[in-house]
Amino acid sequence: MKAFAIREQMNGIEEPPGKTWFWELEAGVIFADRCVRCGSCVAACPSNSIGVRADTGLPELVKMCTGCSLCWDFCPRGGLRYEALWPPSTTRADDAPVVSRPDASDPYWKLTGGPPGEGLGAVLERYAARAAPRLPGAQDGGVVTALLLAALDAGDIDGALVTRPSRDRSEPWKGVAHVATSAAEIREAAGSLYNQTMALAELDLSRCDLPERPRVAVVGTPCEIQGIRAMQARRWSTGAHRIDSVVLTIALLCTKSFDYEALTLRELRDKRAIDIDRVGKVDVIGGRLIVEYRDGSVALDEPVRDFHGAALKGCDECADFLGRSADISVGSVGSAQGWSSLLARTRAGLDAVNRARSRLDLRDLDDPEALLRLDRLDKRIALRSLERTFDPDAPLFIDYEEHLRSYEGSSRQPVVLRR
Repeated sequence: MKAFAIREQMNGIEEPPGKTWFWELEAGVIFADRCVRCGSCVAACPSNSIGVRADTGLPELVKMCTGCSLCWDFCPRGGLRYEALWPPSTTRADDAPVVSRPDASDPYWKLTGGPPGEGLGAVLERYAARAAPRLPGAQDGGVVTALLLAALDAGDIDGALVTRPSRDRSEPWKGVAHVATSAAEIREAAGSLYNQTMALAELDLSRCDLPERPRVAVVGTPCEIQGIRAMQARRWSTGAHRIDSVVLTIALLCTKSFDYEALTLRELRDKRAIDIDRVGKVDVIGGRLIVEYRDGSVALDEPVRDFHGAALKGCDECADFLGRSADISVGSVGSAQGWSSLLARTRAGLDAVNRARSRLDLRDLDDPEALLRLDRLDKRIALRSLERTFDPDAPLFIDYEEHLRSYEGSSRQPVVLRR
């Protein structure tokens, strides 16, 4: 129902022109099953009118909507044109990337709507990296944990918004957003959890033990970084959520996230009889979902396409696998097993890498083309998803088999997202 109709029923007053209400976001994104649970709408609301519904984990209106339109404007599945957040790049003859615009980490950086970044996007330095020594609980190279620990020890940040395992025993292997303020809390968040967490809703830092003017790093999926970058580019009163406190963004290379109940409980526990309490690791590699028990035995090794029904539908629309608007992008694609691909995109990102050099093994990126291949595939999926908006009967295009065939006869191993 359009908001103006609701207003007329309540008080007979016609809606002012140019208003966009939460109800429109609700109808076009949330009820349409397109929400990617990034929390941008919660963080953007200047009147703190949007919260998170406890039983669904989805945004809901908790008090009067003023019709400011910001929840719609900054929603990656609503009005946000996230490609405008991608600083374009050029390349020299030696294929070394060169940034051709101001640093995107500048909070006064403006949305220009310019051409999107080409290739890997804006990259100052790129590496295959791993923590040295190996960090307990790390999923791949332990790079993100090493970066955060170095920044915290140096006093560059006061805390980091991360995903850690839920402490509710009834929610095994569920990730929850948390602002970590100590090295121990950062280490607790090492490893991957494959559900979205409405992370930006946790940027209400009044509940955290932080300085009056805190400096926070955010580790998140590309859609979460999109919301942050867009909000930093437009100054307004943001209510309780301190977007201004974010001084470092680390994007996890991502093709999709899953609904916790659909993947962990319905698909793994109920349909496949996985003992979730015994699980020690969940991974996605080579187009397969792999679940290992703590004793090292493999509980499940199955094509990830079999779990597409448990993925968030809005992820199909995203063409930002590489997290182009972040300060740093990190993921396993393009690097050997046990290593991570690290793209330092901005001066703030490069400073964070330099702080952590003593904690990292760094070498040349193993296979940049693998990143580009999966980026192209991600864009084709997004295009097909857009086409389905106009033709709902069209089949969704996810060609994992093509991706795997590209490695036939090669010494390289097929790679897909590992968060």
